[in-house]
Amino acid sequence: MSEAANNLVLEHLRHIRTAVDNIYRDVKELRTRVSFLEEGYVRLEAQYAHISSRMDRLDMRMERVERRLGLTEA
Repeated sequence: MSEAANNLVLEHLRHIRTAVDNIYRDVKELRTRVSFLEEGYVRLEAQYAHISSRMDRLDMRMERVERRLGLTEA
């Protein structure tokens, strides 16, 4: 292979390597961002479960108050 052809192949390989490096960095950043999104989602789910639990307790307390005041239907 001639020297010009070798240089052309090496130049293309360098460009390919640069593109792959850029893609690798982008994927790494995207993984980090997805991790943050997943953590946020988990926190929201935990808060939802906590609020749901509190609402259930409030519902039970309200039923008890209604029963004591005679406000419930028979």
